[in-house]
Amino acid sequence: MDAARPVMKAPPTRSFVGRYFDYIGHRWLALLRTIRGVGSFALITLGVTVTKFGHSTRVIHPLIGSQIRRAGVRLLPMVFFLGAALGLVIIGQTVALLTRVGAQQYIGTVMNTVVFRELGPLAAAMMVLGRVGTATVVELGTKRAQGEIDALEALGIDPVHYLVVPRVIGLGLSIFSLTIYLILVVMLSGMLFAFLTDVPISPTEYFGQIANGLTYQDFGFLAVKTILFGTIIAVVTCYHGLAQPIRLEQVAEAATRAVSQSVTGCLILDAFFILLYVVLSAK
Repeated sequence: MDAARPVMKAPPTRSFVGRYFDYIGHRWLALLRTIRGVGSFALITLGVTVTKFGHSTRVIHPLIGSQIRRAGVRLLPMVFFLGAALGLVIIGQTVALLTRVGAQQYIGTVMNTVVFRELGPLAAAMMVLGRVGTATVVELGTKRAQGEIDALEALGIDPVHYLVVPRVIGLGLSIFSLTIYLILVVMLSGMLFAFLTDVPISPTEYFGQIANGLTYQDFGFLAVKTILFGTIIAVVTCYHGLAQPIRLEQVAEAATRAVSQSVTGCLILDAFFILLYVVLSAK
């Protein structure tokens, strides 16, 4: 009977190329699921913000103020230190180099491009993400794991209106304000470096070049970009902490995913604005 038993063959092993394409396929499917989930959550948040903006103002407005203090006011010392360091190390040396080669007329263009358009908004957004974004995932993920979100829903309280909307508005306003503060500190510290190193440029010429390089379009794009940075960070971090079932041991992994996806979203948005600047400058 043993001789008549069919011989079981081992399943064929996949080649390295096959396993690689399987991995790529799984990663793309996971990316598409994440984009769909975050996009749906963003639309829900937008709908709740529009339809319930005037509801429960005595509760929501203090929560917005709390988020502004948390993501904005408490970061002012850190932003001041970063702005002073960037102004002394980067901007001051750039001004000194341009003055040395007789290209003072490009100071405004350099400051506008490097600080006003790119460095200021991104630096402020990354600081808020590192300080507040991870804490948001941990806080909301813990609430979700311990059943507090279900308790809010049982009481008839919309978790998106109560927990997400104040963060979206608060982080957007905070990043916008911190960006303006950071830009001012960078400009002043850059002028201080020029003064300490005896760069032959007067404060009037320095600030005049910067003012001449700015347009109303730059201020508008700065406001829109920074508010969208805050929206991306708030929506992504709230999504990973709130919008799906999670256990306590999964909170740290969710925070890591939220940070990486927030950085990716901010960089994609920044690249879009760069293309927009290029298109508008070419006209």
